[in-house]
Amino acid sequence: MKKIVALLLSSVMLFAFSACGKSSEGEGDKTVLNVYNWGDYIEPELLDEFTEQTGIKVNYEEYATNEEMLAKVQSGTTAYDIIFPSEYMVEYMMANDLLEEINYDNIPNFANIDDRFKNLSYDPGSKYSVPYLWGTLGILYNKERVDTTIDSWEDLWDEKYADSIVMLDSSRDTIAAALLKLGYSINTQNLDELEKAKQELIKQKPIVRSYEVDNYKNSMVSGELSMVLTWSGDAMSLMAENEDLQYVIPKEGTNLWFDAICIPKTSKNKEAAEKFINFLCDAEVAAKNADYIKYSTPNKEALAFLAEEEVNNPYMYPTQSLEELGEVFLDLGEFTGEYDRVWTEIKSY
Repeated sequence: MKKIVALLLSSVMLFAFSACGKSSEGEGDKTVLNVYNWGDYIEPELLDEFTEQTGIKVNYEEYATNEEMLAKVQSGTTAYDIIFPSEYMVEYMMANDLLEEINYDNIPNFANIDDRFKNLSYDPGSKYSVPYLWGTLGILYNKERVDTTIDSWEDLWDEKYADSIVMLDSSRDTIAAALLKLGYSINTQNLDELEKAKQELIKQKPIVRSYEVDNYKNSMVSGELSMVLTWSGDAMSLMAENEDLQYVIPKEGTNLWFDAICIPKTSKNKEAAEKFINFLCDAEVAAKNADYIKYSTPNKEALAFLAEEEVNNPYMYPTQSLEELGEVFLDLGEFTGEYDRVWTEIKSY
């Protein structure tokens, strides 16, 4: 009798495991998905929702820069299944055989992604990446502290606002502001143009309070700063906290950036990773995520679940073509070393 009961219990347990969903590694509730993302870059509740739906547990870690993520992936110390590189890093990782090709048979929700954001220059055919969030680079300023029209990158060099300007502690972005100010491409590989951008930033440095990524935010909300170089999503979040703040895309153009979802070659759970990507591409999930982060979603079906004032905000969801709006960062290969050199010289000046 005990053997019969034991067999019945075993059958029930096996059925329960199957109901939780399976990955290529076996039962869902035995699979752990190693996810590596930017700091505060997902609605935390979504991780639990994914586990509830699939039985796949999520081990979640955060990084601060693309380069930090790349170094960790290349070290192989953790078998990451999901990463969120920016567009130029996707291009680099593709070229260095660090990414798995995605099986879209397992991602039917990819149909929700706006066609404008598929087959982009950094990943022709969208073979290795699914767009996650996107936005622009611009100027966030305090209308109570600034009494001039802010519409140009030149405004970040206005001595009137000395010691109340913050630039991003990000080489490509801050150098991009100087290049755009001078009318150059943000992907220039012309040493003379890069040198001129360096000199512009050195000239600006005496009026810059600091180079930051996150630490400036409280000061901006409290009204201590006049203007900052920042990304559109961060600008929207801060504007929600202080109605005196305003974001603008300068008339010379902007960096149009994309963060993507990819599966690195380190993954041991590729099918589970594709389930996670499909989950994030669900319209309601994508809307919940975008509402939390305040960055723009490429998921066209998610827009119906977002606040109308956000969807109609020209700085969150600009209507111009991507080509009119700005330029995407490209992987510069060995020339990246020149940007690194210039950035070191700027910071140490």
